[in-house]
Amino acid sequence: MAFISYSSADLIPVSQRINDDDNILKIHRVHPRVMKLHHELYLELMHGDSALTPIQRELVAIRVSADNQCHY
Repeated sequence: MAFISYSSADLIPVSQRINDDDNILKIHRVHPRVMKLHHELYLELMHGDSALTPIQRELVAIRVSADNQCHY
């Protein structure tokens, strides 16, 4: 977890809120517009039209996370 102060979700305008029950995007609350754009990019990459199947996309994400030593 980053050592910065997070903005309360209640302080984010309703139009810029996203469902983040797992707190994965919590760090982006310091800039809510970026948080919303980041989430939209994720949705497009993982669920939009693609030549890759959903399983292939997850495998790419797992490999990149492992190469970056990301533990989440």
